[in-house]
Amino acid sequence: MKIELSQPFFKERITIMGIGLIGGSLARALKRSNSVGKIIAYDRDEAALQRAYELGVADEIYTDPVEATKDADIIILATPITAMGKIMKEITPHLKESAVVSDVGSTKGSVLASIEAELGYLPERFVPAHPIAGTEKHGVENSFDSLFDNRRTLVIPHLENSHDAVRTIHDMWKAAGSMTEEMGVKHHDQVLAATSHIPHLLAYATVDTLANLDDRAEIFRFAAGGFRDFTRISASDPDLWADICLQNRESILEVLVAYQKKIDALRHALEDEDRELLRKVFARAKHARDNFYKEP
Repeated sequence: MKIELSQPFFKERITIMGIGLIGGSLARALKRSNSVGKIIAYDRDEAALQRAYELGVADEIYTDPVEATKDADIIILATPITAMGKIMKEITPHLKESAVVSDVGSTKGSVLASIEAELGYLPERFVPAHPIAGTEKHGVENSFDSLFDNRRTLVIPHLENSHDAVRTIHDMWKAAGSMTEEMGVKHHDQVLAATSHIPHLLAYATVDTLANLDDRAEIFRFAAGGFRDFTRISASDPDLWADICLQNRESILEVLVAYQKKIDALRHALEDEDRELLRKVFARAKHARDNFYKEP
């Protein structure tokens, strides 16, 4: 279901820096709602740019970041998070004064730190954001216009932000079908460590562990739906997730300590044949899942 805006949103030129699943889906969603005149795409991968153009996701394509952004009203950084600081340093002197820049990165503290390190300040018109949506697939060919429908996008303002720039990013994501809310930088990274980064790390670890067992062929052959559901995200881009985990390592390590304590408790319960402890942990988990996890 499409989210209605209180007033129409439209920008003539929006540049997507990194035209993959998220950037491509945002472009499609904005085109669907007639919220953009032209989508401009930047990528270092010329083949990805050509696919975006042929699919109608992008109207203009560039391998030069300055050319891609100099006339844009909004610029969305959908590149690897480790590249965002350097890209901001390169494009900032050439942006028009009214341009608003945002990102879609899964970590925020490291992105803001890298931009401040490169520029010496945090631009008032750079507004961090993070759409809580995605799939295990990647590439513009897997993008689709309803990816953000009824999904939350977190807008994470910093102290230097202009109100107008923050409002623009809220409105853009609503035009793409998303629901928006705000969150602080540190809290964002802690929440995402627990709800996204740790699950990816565990899915990768589970599949890698089983793949190294002697009877791995039989294990995977007889894996049921629960295993497929739990490990689906281990098909995600390994390079992307290695960067995310390293860039948010402090928050992830905090959650891992608590997780390891729980695993140790369950191991001792198994060793001691303590059915009651196992049942209590499972019951608390079921209660939490049933009562606190709600689809938006």
